[in-house]
Amino acid sequence: MEAADTPRLRLDRARLEANAARLRARAAALGVAFRPHFKTAKSVEVARLSHGGAPGPATVSTMKEAEALAASEAAADILLAATAIPARLPRAEALARAHGTRLLLVVDSPEMARQLDEAATAAHEVLVEVDCGEHRAGVPPEGALAVARAIHGARRLRLAGVMTHGGHSYATDDPARLAAVAEEERAAAVAAAEAIRGAGMPAPVVSVGSTPTLLHARHLEGVTEVRAGVSLFWDLAQMSRGLCGWEELALSVVSTVIGHNRAAGALILDAGALALSKDVTANAFAPETAYGRLADAETGAALPLHVTIVHQEHGTVPVPDPSWFGRLPVGSRVRVYPNHACLTAAGGYGAYDVVDGAGRPAGRWARVDGWH
Repeated sequence: MEAADTPRLRLDRARLEANAARLRARAAALGVAFRPHFKTAKSVEVARLSHGGAPGPATVSTMKEAEALAASEAAADILLAATAIPARLPRAEALARAHGTRLLLVVDSPEMARQLDEAATAAHEVLVEVDCGEHRAGVPPEGALAVARAIHGARRLRLAGVMTHGGHSYATDDPARLAAVAEEERAAAVAAAEAIRGAGMPAPVVSVGSTPTLLHARHLEGVTEVRAGVSLFWDLAQMSRGLCGWEELALSVVSTVIGHNRAAGALILDAGALALSKDVTANAFAPETAYGRLADAETGAALPLHVTIVHQEHGTVPVPDPSWFGRLPVGSRVRVYPNHACLTAAGGYGAYDVVDGAGRPAGRWARVDGWH
């Protein structure tokens, strides 16, 4: 990796495996199945490791992810968490024909259920998305029945249950509030499922999930599965909320110091907005984070330096005194730990440079980027 061009994604396999084991253990302790989300990793190898090296249920954001997991036999039971649209059905049906994959679709309106049914040429299992408080997508629990009836009465759709996402859990770092949001998430999904069953319709799947709510839920009675994704890698946004520690961060960006702006008192890196993203979600609870924190390239030890300005291909790192120009000369390398691993990893890298627990190269894992 020392001779390779930068910026590059560095993935610590030992930390990834430890993080996955923690999530599996947490789901098992709550008595629910673990359906990890691959919107962060977008990697077949990560999918396998998330289940301890075996195939297992998966959550995806794109059909391209679903196709890669099915073709590699890393997953045969997949939930497409983004709202389904008719244009995706030909690929969904091809997936079932080619691999026998179970693909759960999601809708949150009778209108979209009707559009899917009109476009479908094969049967599709569909979940009702419930809004448990984030107000992004989904219907309130009391509105789930109308969507369920549209699915249940359709020609080609099969009602499979409900799902929800407690994304509003990221608005706090207070453990008590996180536990309360986890209960809001659970209660909303269970209430919707019970209403559907009470109306004589099936709801075998009750799916919830976000990293904070998985870790802080007091119980998950009535829930069948949990979804979480970024916690396989962790990032500074999660660390700022007390969900992980520095030694659990599995993903970083290797960057080269390409310049010294002595007049501005700053290092210039070749990791800018495209390499790191402009996400600053850690700053709500750790305002010094800016666009990412630097670490020693070899040891991973945290440095008191942050990327405070990003242009497309440049990152600016103010230094507290001129000695840093000697400590990090032009041509030297650093790691940058990002705010939001999902968006940073999606920056066009194409693959991860994987290292083992001792930092030795352990392979290069392709990413399934894009939509088509």
